[in-house]
Amino acid sequence: MASISVQSKDFNIGKEIALLKGADNEVGAIVTFTGTVRDVGGTLETMTLEHYPGMTEKELERIAVIAEDRWPLRGCRVIHRYGTLKPGDNIVLVITQSAHREAAFKAAEFLMDFLKSNAPFWKKESRADSEKWVESKQSDTASLEKWKNE
Repeated sequence: MASISVQSKDFNIGKEIALLKGADNEVGAIVTFTGTVRDVGGTLETMTLEHYPGMTEKELERIAVIAEDRWPLRGCRVIHRYGTLKPGDNIVLVITQSAHREAAFKAAEFLMDFLKSNAPFWKKESRADSEKWVESKQSDTASLEKWKNE
């Protein structure tokens, strides 16, 4: 069963991997993805992420269940942060584990493609001279579309 957290506090990647794996000796592959606040151009001061509590968790749980149904996962962990973050801060952690690497890799990629394009978060970038809401990119939507045929 997937474990989902939407939280303001940072996460410890090593601790999260250890907690998910536990004593499961049938895990042969653990794949992780960590997304961080990127500062293209060196002018970003902060990124603020907002969400609707309750709705966001349900949507992340829904997509994690789809991943667990599609691939033989032995565990799945998704952590997404909200609040005001600075360049370099962690935003998201996805961990998938399976007996074999292919399932773990595909499930992690699937989850990130969903998070990048459809997760109910709103991002605002703040720079010294401006603020703007970040819109979803066409390339993110296209990445999610490929899973319909797999």
